[in-house]
Amino acid sequence: MTAETDGPDPTASMLAFFGSELYRIRTEAGMSQARAAKKAHTTQSMLSKVEAALRVPSEDLAHDLDEVFGTGGHFGRLHPLVIRYAYPSWFLPFIELENDATSMRVFESQIVPGLLQTEDYARAMLTAVRPDNLDDLVAARMSRQNILERATTPRLWFVMDEQALLRNIGGAEVMRAQLEHLLKASEEPRTVIQVIPKRVPAHAGLAGPFTVLGFDEGPDVLYVDGFSQGRIALDAAEVAEAARSYDLLRAVALSPDATADLIGAHLEGLSQ
Repeated sequence: MTAETDGPDPTASMLAFFGSELYRIRTEAGMSQARAAKKAHTTQSMLSKVEAALRVPSEDLAHDLDEVFGTGGHFGRLHPLVIRYAYPSWFLPFIELENDATSMRVFESQIVPGLLQTEDYARAMLTAVRPDNLDDLVAARMSRQNILERATTPRLWFVMDEQALLRNIGGAEVMRAQLEHLLKASEEPRTVIQVIPKRVPAHAGLAGPFTVLGFDEGPDVLYVDGFSQGRIALDAAEVAEAARSYDLLRAVALSPDATADLIGAHLEGLSQ
């Protein structure tokens, strides 16, 4: 969205209402997106996406917008409602932990991990379950990737089964862009990506996806994905078992360089 385009339909969702309010108040103030973004300590791209209901605003951004436009806490009061409707209630504690984590060890068996998904891949994947709020779900998923744009990102380690590369979600064009995105992400110094090749018949992740979050202070936390909802585990023994399983997964996975070669081979196969 540019400053000249109309805002989103405010009746579509709470996220769209937030975006439409931002667009309305900004244009009434006669302020460009670029200027508003600078004053709110964000980027024009992010502000544009928030106005278009393509990203979930952070709490800090909501308060900064109130400061910029002198709206008396209007955006700050809207923010909890946006969050409540953008994310399932059971997922909110994980979002908070993910934002605070300084390290993440992520395993996925069937799909590309959410933090590494392109927007088109995420949309194609989420469309399969025919949700009523597809746009909000996509926006929420992509908003989680804001942590990758920080000055200092968390240390990220991703292990995925090769099945995630073989599952051609969204068609060749979408998958090609997704594989290119994986290769680019793997070049980040604080990000490691490994793939367990299909020639490995059994491994420690067959029970399903999970994530181990690490923090500067306090113990690690385990998040276990599930069919209808995930769960957070704080029990030290369960977290330690998950960490051990992750070590076993890394042991049978290809090295980061060999993983990049494998992703490149799949990418080349899509181009033929």
